[in-house]
Amino acid sequence: MMIAVNFIFYGLFLLAMGYYVITNLQWYSYKLNRVLFHHTKTWWHFVYFLIPFTLYMLVSYTSSYGFVVSIAYLGLLFQWYRGLDKPLVWTGRVKRFYAVMILFGVFITFALGHFTVIIPIFLAYFISLFIEKMLFNGFKVKAEQKIESMKDLTIVGITASYGKTSIKNYIEHILKAKYKTYATPRSVNTLGGVMKDINEDLPEDTEVYVVEMGARGEGDIGEISTFVNPHYVVVGKIGPAHIEYFKTMENIRNTKMEILKTARLKTAWVHESAMVKPEANVHTFGELDHLDIRSNVAAPEYIIKDVDATLESTSFTLMDVRYTASILGAFNAMNLAAAVLVAKELGLSDEEIQKGLSTLEPVAHRLQRIDAGGKVILDDSYNGNIDGMMASFDLVSSYEGRKVVITPGLVEVDDALNVQVAQRANEVFDLVVVTGDLNYAIFKEYVDAEKLVKLATKAGMEEMLVEQTRVGDLILFANDAPSFV
Repeated sequence: MMIAVNFIFYGLFLLAMGYYVITNLQWYSYKLNRVLFHHTKTWWHFVYFLIPFTLYMLVSYTSSYGFVVSIAYLGLLFQWYRGLDKPLVWTGRVKRFYAVMILFGVFITFALGHFTVIIPIFLAYFISLFIEKMLFNGFKVKAEQKIESMKDLTIVGITASYGKTSIKNYIEHILKAKYKTYATPRSVNTLGGVMKDINEDLPEDTEVYVVEMGARGEGDIGEISTFVNPHYVVVGKIGPAHIEYFKTMENIRNTKMEILKTARLKTAWVHESAMVKPEANVHTFGELDHLDIRSNVAAPEYIIKDVDATLESTSFTLMDVRYTASILGAFNAMNLAAAVLVAKELGLSDEEIQKGLSTLEPVAHRLQRIDAGGKVILDDSYNGNIDGMMASFDLVSSYEGRKVVITPGLVEVDDALNVQVAQRANEVFDLVVVTGDLNYAIFKEYVDAEKLVKLATKAGMEEMLVEQTRVGDLILFANDAPSFV
């Protein structure tokens, strides 16, 4: 009887520990080294994996009460699960991982006569890697064949440290005036994501396909660019996003410029922050107020001038033409200008472009204005870079009423940037709500104690808003790090 009980609870313990492992792997793109060495809450690995595993093995091998540890762990992991805002998505890959893990767990238990946890989990991880690689190659060939069959398809590639999703959406929207356009959805920007999009969702009659390209390491963008071979390329603002992975700004610039590894490049527009020299088909753009005065860097060929950003719209001048869009944030002038440059190259008139800009909707969660309950809410929760956050603070500073910011600070950057954020938040806002522990110590040092509030978990967000805000307030959600950060 006791053997049967222990076998059942061993199975539950293995499934639970496997859930913890595969959830973390999914968050970090199934890269084990990122889970082990770049996780911002490494203490989780001790509390939810190493310590429970050690206790379970000790108790199981010295007594018949391993099921007690299993019960305790199931309760502990359930509490962890309840606090997640990004739970596991049951993809085919996750299901294959579980199938392999269960298979090896059962085999080892009956073949060797003892319960083991680490071996089934890691065998499942490495075997699933092999399976995914085989499936990946098949999907890649299929996507290549589809792209090659669409002879009249024009591809526009987009990358940047900040704003690439916005640029992609702006280009797609404006070009609809003349072409059947389609863009990679949401923030899909990996090779696997692009391949899946081509195979499953890219319409056969598409004339212009706008592809977003992201990276967490050198070679990532080059891999996507050589795969889709864009005809036109935009490199937006480059900054210290994901500096933890790239180590230096030079590595970030070099990785972003991998987008030029295309066999059929016609024209590229590159933001001045890339520090490249113009060539016959590679042009530079940037803002007049931000020109780099160093002698070794020439002024951009296309200069964005007279930017006017309010809580209703953003206007700017490019090539002596004034453009206006109901998009918030001065930094968006650069993103909008990039879209204008692409549209003009593809034959749209200034009237068609301005008409497209006039109907442009803000990208969800990127300085999206919502008026509700007598309060002005600016949802900038998908904006996690220093330039965008500072621009949103500047925009809010013009508001005459009480101002509230809710933010975890910046993620995957050095402390110096979060010091800037905290100092500026203290200047602009009447109430500073910090979510999570990641940067709270910095905010506590630089924000006045009477205006600082800590929100340990998002579960208490609604109650905090009721208690701490009132009619007439402007509430800015600046960045939104998931709970695992």
